This record gives sequence, structure tokens and C-alpha cells, in this order.
Amino acid sequence: MRFPNYNKVSHVIATCFGVGSIPFAPGTWGSLFAVLLISNLTFLQDWIILVAFLVVASSWWVCIEVYKDTKSDSSEIVIDEFAGMFVACMFINHDLISLTFAFLFFRFFDIVKPWPISWIDKNIKNGPGILIDDLLAGLFAGILMLAISYVIS
Repeated sequence: MRFPNYNKVSHVIATCFGVGSIPFAPGTWGSLFAVLLISNLTFLQDWIILVAFLVVASSWWVCIEVYKDTKSDSSEIVIDEFAGMFVACMFINHDLISLTFAFLFFRFFDIVKPWPISWIDKNIKNGPGILIDDLLAGLFAGILMLAISYVIS
């Protein structure tokens, strides 16, 4: 089956409604899509922990469904970066500077993949495996942001 199949809801969501089809750096665009939503929709900021939980849970389902269809982690699947950014944003204020640094730190951890992110990326090859490394990158970025805010305050 060719991915994405836009007749399948899971594929539409996996690409964040087509964002993942941007040909250059789709993961970065998927992460930026999350930041733009969080920065512009106040209710997401007010309910970030609940919304992040819902995003992670729905992303889990989407990644499982897409993996059943494709048996791969296509670069067009960006729901994992989207969910990872929501995890990172659970730890921060939602001002422009904090969101910018959370985005940069998340992309750093997602691209460089320090241990244990690299271990997960190499060893878990299924639907949840698409997602777990990005959730951990989001957790690393969020904790780093929390540590920085503690040090500077």
C-alpha cells in the first residue's frame, strides 16, 4: 500500500493533515505545527497535560494502524514529532521564547538521538516504536527546559 493513503483517517492524522508531505524536513514541520497550535490556541495551554495525554494516546493508535499498513516508519509520518512537542510543552511556559527553545531542544534530541533515544530508535520497530523515541525526546527537551527555568529564576 502506498503511503499516505488519504482515504484512511489514520494516514491523514499520521501526516498531520498533510504537513508530513512537505518534501524538506517533514519532522521539523510536524514539530512546528504543534508549536503553532499550542501558541495560538489558549485552551491548549490551559489544559496542556490533558491535551498532551490525548495527543499521545491518539498518536499511539495512529502509529499502530499506519504500521499495520506500511510496515515502515515513513518520513511523512510526523504525528510522532507532533506528540513529542506536546510532551515537551507540558514543562514550560507558553511564551514565544520558551516555545522556541523547547522546539529547538526537541529537534536536537530527535535528530541527534542520544542514548537511550538511539537504543529505542534502533531496537523497537513497530507502531509504538515510531512514537516512543519522539516521546522520550520531548521528555528530555521538557526536563532541560524545566532545569533551565529553575537555574535562571
